[in-house]
Amino acid sequence: MAQGRHKRDANARKMPSVTKIAAPVASLATLATVGVGVLAANPEVAQQVSADAPGSVARAATGTPTRPEQVSRSTVRADQLSTSATFARKVGRAGTRDAIESAKKKLWTTESLNLWSSSAGNAANLGELAEGEEVLVTGREANGRAEVVWKGEARWVNAEYLSEDEPLEGVDGVCSNGASIAQPVSPNVVKVFNAVCARFPQVTTYGTLRNDGEHGQGLAIDIMVTGDLGWQIAEYIRANRVALGVSYQIYQQKIWSVQRDGEGWRGMSDRGSVTANHYDHVHVTTY
Repeated sequence: MAQGRHKRDANARKMPSVTKIAAPVASLATLATVGVGVLAANPEVAQQVSADAPGSVARAATGTPTRPEQVSRSTVRADQLSTSATFARKVGRAGTRDAIESAKKKLWTTESLNLWSSSAGNAANLGELAEGEEVLVTGREANGRAEVVWKGEARWVNAEYLSEDEPLEGVDGVCSNGASIAQPVSPNVVKVFNAVCARFPQVTTYGTLRNDGEHGQGLAIDIMVTGDLGWQIAEYIRANRVALGVSYQIYQQKIWSVQRDGEGWRGMSDRGSVTANHYDHVHVTTY
């Protein structure tokens, strides 16, 4: 019984026969002879061949051009990436320039706002817009910021504090629509009532005195309003908080206070009803 071959020997090469070796040797000898004859007949070719690497005799004899110098794939890839990055920068700059040139809409700042170099979190602070400033916007927004045009350049600001409504100036004026409030209340409550009623005559119902908390002390007023009009009134009051002697406001389950003005409007917990969550009125507490 024949012995089994070990697995590591399964691919061992067989010894080539003498006949198979002889044929390539004969061919090589013939090729060498032809090459020498060509070189002797053409000195220029011989000179070129002597400068080439071994194995160039066959190329010179047949006239086949030498292989061009190989370029590293990594080098080509790096060049492509560099070109792509440059193109992206150009497109980005062009897009920003187009946005600036086509900007036509204007909004108003409801707070003083930082001017950022981009919408990214690590953007540089390049200045500040004053409260009540009219500013041109491009319509592009990202990460809670809106792009504005400031001195011919693109800048980014907190989009939450831009409004389509021009800020109402001053707190002078008296109510002329027949609305009234219960007395006695603080002078600041009277200021809020007159200022709001003079500028928003469509609001006719106000609440002041009650038997609880700040209303019982004559320090608070409820402006009975809903929807976007309520936000317009609330922002007007906030913009004039100093002149009106306002401490804080509540509207649509959000609160704003002088002490935490930098945080803007903050969310509140659910109190269980439309009125308790202040969806049907703006609550204002004064000093």
